[in-house]
Amino acid sequence: MAVALYARVSTTKQADKDLSIPDQLRQMREWCKRNGHVIAKEYIEPGASATDDRRPEFQQMVADATLKPSPYEVVIVHSLSRFFRDFIEFALYERRLNKAGVKLISITQQTSDDPSGEMARRIFSMFDEYQSKENGKHTLRAMKENARQGFFNGSRPPFGYKKEELDLPAAKGKKKRLVIDETEAPTMRRVFDMYLHGLNGKEMGCKEIAAYFNERGQLLRGVKWSRNRVHQLLCDTAYMGQYVFNKKNMRTLETKPETEWVVVPIPAIIDKAAFMAVAEKRHARSPKVTTASITGSPTLLTGLLRCDNCGAGMTTATGKSGRYRYYKCNTRIGQHAKACCTPAVPMDKMDNLVLSAFADKVLTTERLKDMLREMKQHLKSTQACKADTLGTLQNELRELETATNRLYEAVEKGLLPMDDTLRDRAQRNKARREALMVEIAGARREKEMPISMLTASQLESFGMAMRAKLLDREGGFSKRYLREFVGEIRFDGKRVVMRGKKAVLLTAAAQKNKGTTRVPLSVPNWLLNLGSNQGPTD
Repeated sequence: MAVALYARVSTTKQADKDLSIPDQLRQMREWCKRNGHVIAKEYIEPGASATDDRRPEFQQMVADATLKPSPYEVVIVHSLSRFFRDFIEFALYERRLNKAGVKLISITQQTSDDPSGEMARRIFSMFDEYQSKENGKHTLRAMKENARQGFFNGSRPPFGYKKEELDLPAAKGKKKRLVIDETEAPTMRRVFDMYLHGLNGKEMGCKEIAAYFNERGQLLRGVKWSRNRVHQLLCDTAYMGQYVFNKKNMRTLETKPETEWVVVPIPAIIDKAAFMAVAEKRHARSPKVTTASITGSPTLLTGLLRCDNCGAGMTTATGKSGRYRYYKCNTRIGQHAKACCTPAVPMDKMDNLVLSAFADKVLTTERLKDMLREMKQHLKSTQACKADTLGTLQNELRELETATNRLYEAVEKGLLPMDDTLRDRAQRNKARREALMVEIAGARREKEMPISMLTASQLESFGMAMRAKLLDREGGFSKRYLREFVGEIRFDGKRVVMRGKKAVLLTAAAQKNKGTTRVPLSVPNWLLNLGSNQGPTD
């Protein structure tokens, strides 16, 4: 008979180091020779679990076997566990082969074709599945204990880290732990810095960060950056020193209960405060938090105004067939009038109150000076991060210039031809150098921080200009800027409380004095206690 051989091991590590596949093939070839069978094809699966059918060679074998006519009559395996370790899937695929007129034979677990032989194969398959699950349970238990001791179980470390092998005398085999990879870590620090602070005055989201690196030819371990990949990196707690093992089911990719996770302490690339600030910013940008209907609504306080008694949002309500407009608690709208004690408030009255309070009590020279003093103190604590970013850019520039010089030297010495490929490479290096020079200049300006250069007269000028713009309700300026500066407004029926972003306000003042009008986003806690029951108090 014409037969096909199928050999398999579970992992690529086994395929590289184990003799299992050569030994399987040797025994199957000898069995075929003794029984007078002709080998039509051999299928070798180096590193795939038999608990599912996600195996390229296995699928190819089944596809070939079900052709009409089939190129062989029998599929030979060393043991039935090489074919499948799942009782139900085993039966389904064996039935599929039988319908095509192809038998499945194990050279070490031979059975007859009668009902008793079929029962024996089912029993073998059931025990193979049981053994697989038991092995998996014990392996996972050992890996979780390994993780609790601070060691790394995976084969591919997170971007920014590398594996360090430890040859411990008491351990069986070599242990691995994660350490910072200084060739990749600067890029990760750059990613977090761009998301949190933007780049040269421009806000940077996941899509913009991916485009930034792709345009400069900086790949992510050989592949292009994507918005989803940047988002995954920003969410990974490993970068603040907490690598999580056993978080997902590797077969279904579903997240396991948090009680099954093992947190492994590793060296942090990003400090915890910066990581949490990025997490807060991601949350604020989420469509679930700030939807397009909120940002696109013409109503001034949509999405900002909340009831201080029940915590619900306050939305638009109308009276007298639309002649009057109010802000009304959503609890009262959705349930009944007595569900919350916060009364509806006329929209014009609340809008004017908020804008006037912001203009009169926040945009004063004295309050801006107080904010400026606090921000200058804060800037002293962030200089190290800025210096690190600048150093990373300067190192990249030096490496690029060295590579470019070597390229030109090779051409001058006749070692490389000056063809189109080389010209394109030289042009890319030139473009990257120019971009780096711009970034370095921007990083130097950020390190110096224009906020620290603001004078009292500039603050006064900024406050007056902003006041005039805010009170001018035309063109949507009031809503756009109020949303940038104010994070939340609370109303309890008697008092209005605003909370917002101090650094954003001062950065806007600095940018205005540089001749720009863009407002940066998402820096918390700018309002001090104003001692007033109508206006900002936190």
